[in-house]
Amino acid sequence: MTAATALALLALSSAAAAPAHDVDVTSVARVFLDQLDERRYLLSVVDTKVPSIIGTEDVLPPGCAPLPTDALTRALPGFAFECTEPLTFDDIITLPWRLAGVVVVAGWSDGTTASAYFRGDGRQVPIRLADLRAGARSTARLGGRYFVLGVEHILFGIDHLLFVLGLLLLVRAFWPLVKTVTAFTLAHSITLGAAVLGYVPVQAAPVEAAIALSIVLLAREIVAGHRGQVHLVHRRPWLVAFLFGLLHGLGFAGALGEIGLRSADVPLALLFFNVGVEAGQLAFIAVLVALNHFMSRTARLVVPRLQPVLGYALGSLATLWLLDRLPAVWAG
Repeated sequence: MTAATALALLALSSAAAAPAHDVDVTSVARVFLDQLDERRYLLSVVDTKVPSIIGTEDVLPPGCAPLPTDALTRALPGFAFECTEPLTFDDIITLPWRLAGVVVVAGWSDGTTASAYFRGDGRQVPIRLADLRAGARSTARLGGRYFVLGVEHILFGIDHLLFVLGLLLLVRAFWPLVKTVTAFTLAHSITLGAAVLGYVPVQAAPVEAAIALSIVLLAREIVAGHRGQVHLVHRRPWLVAFLFGLLHGLGFAGALGEIGLRSADVPLALLFFNVGVEAGQLAFIAVLVALNHFMSRTARLVVPRLQPVLGYALGSLATLWLLDRLPAVWAG
C-alpha cells in the first residue's frame, strides 16, 4: 500500500467515525478535503442527507478533473480528483448545495490541517482554499466567521428571540432585568460549551420541543403576573431564566456542535460563536427598548397595557411550535 493510499484510507475511516448530525436542522454539512499527493485530492462528504454531486464541471477549479471511482471513493459520498497543478490560495471549490453553510476540514500532504466555515448564498457554497491553506487561517479570520454565525443564529432563531421578549415582558425594572439576562447568558453558555465539547449529548427533536414548551410556560407567567398572581418566576426571575437558559444552550449547540471542527479550533470557535449570540441578543433587546420608548412617547402605548395581549400571542405561537415538534420526539 502506497503512502497516498494509506492516507486516503485513514481520511475515510476518520470521516466515517465522525458522529452524524441533522443537516435538515442545522443546515450545515461537513466535508473532508484530503491531499493524497502533490496533485491528487479526496473530497469526502460526511452527511448522507445532502444531495449527491453528479457533475463536477462547475464544482472543481480550472485544471482539475475527477478520477475514476474506486474503493476509496465508494466508501463515502464524494470523489477523488486530480489537478494539473497543486491547488493554490486562489482556487475555489463550489458545492451545489442550498445550505446555510459547510464546515470543511482539510488535511494537507505536509501533515498540516485546517478547518473553516463557508457560508452558502442560497444556491451554492463556495469553498475558498485561501481559508484552508496553512498560515491563512488566522485567529481573526476564524473568530470573525463564528462571531457572524452566532449573530445570525440568534437573530434568525425566532424561538430564542421570543423567549428573550418574554423575559423583557416579565421583568421591566432595570437591575432585575440585568440579573435575569445575565443568568440566561451564563446558563446557555455553560450548556453550549458542554454540548460542543461532547460532555452533554444533544438530541435535536426533544430539545426543540422543550424550548417551545419553555416559551409556553413563560407566556403563562406573563399573563398571571398581569392578573396579580405572583409565583417563583416573578419573585426570582433570574433563577428561572438560568434554568431555562441551560435548555436554550443545547438549542444553540445545534448550530455549532458536531459540525466537524478540528479539536484545536473548537475553543476559539465556541468563544466567538457565543460572543456573537450575545451581541445579537443585546441588539434585539436594544431595539425592543427603543421601540417601547417610541411607542410610549408617540402612541401613548405602554408595555403593561399590552402585556396580556403579548402574553397570549406568545403562548399561542409557542403552543403551535410545540405541537408541530412533538411528532419528531415520538418518532425518535
